[in-house]
Amino acid sequence: MPELDAVVAALRAAGCVFAEDEAALLRESARDANELDRMVAARCAGQPLEVVLGWAELGGIRFAVEPGVFVPRRRSELLVEWGRALAPAVLLDLCCGSGAVGAAIGAAELHAVDIDSAAVACARRNVSGTVYEGDLFAPLPASLKGCVDLLTFIAPYVPSDEIDLLPREARLYEPRFTLDGGVDGLDIVRRIAVAAQEWLAPGGSVLTEVSEQQASAVVELFVAQGFAARVERDDERYATVVHARRA
Repeated sequence: MPELDAVVAALRAAGCVFAEDEAALLRESARDANELDRMVAARCAGQPLEVVLGWAELGGIRFAVEPGVFVPRRRSELLVEWGRALAPAVLLDLCCGSGAVGAAIGAAELHAVDIDSAAVACARRNVSGTVYEGDLFAPLPASLKGCVDLLTFIAPYVPSDEIDLLPREARLYEPRFTLDGGVDGLDIVRRIAVAAQEWLAPGGSVLTEVSEQQASAVVELFVAQGFAARVERDDERYATVVHARRA
């Protein structure tokens, strides 16, 4: 195996801010020197660390991550923590990607949805529940209407003209449709806000992650649909979550 210092130097030269931590994870995960060389080269080329490793950690749990699927971010732990505090019996996770958010929160009955077949395949590795392929609520059984205690989603929320400003590992290695939320980043959020009420049980909640700049607009979207809504923030993790509750 290459010396750890050599791996750290290669990663640092490629611009990896946390080179020491990443080097340790790569060395721990590689089965031999050849695999480590391949993994280091992939990371230095800009591939997300989680894709190179094959897993991401969220809420203290490791989940499988595959190429072409949105990578869970550390900031999403705020959403997971609020979801766990709500302790839902029935959880619906839209735009589920790898399925990590819903699986990390956990529920006796978990439903997850994504429009992308690669994400659905990945989520089925991570989710102990039912994973549907389709557009938002469309593939769900009608029997679920009025029964969901908690609806979670991290929709694409980057404004279209800001995609080119993202770090290269997101810009080059994650599908654009998992990032691009339209002109103001809220195209899919609007659609979910309009339809969410009929799927939630009385007193049910919605949790969604957005940028700090979008939070007030997202609150207004849910209030306009009859929800009580507020913003939860964690400055340390650069995380912003909107919590909307059905009356």
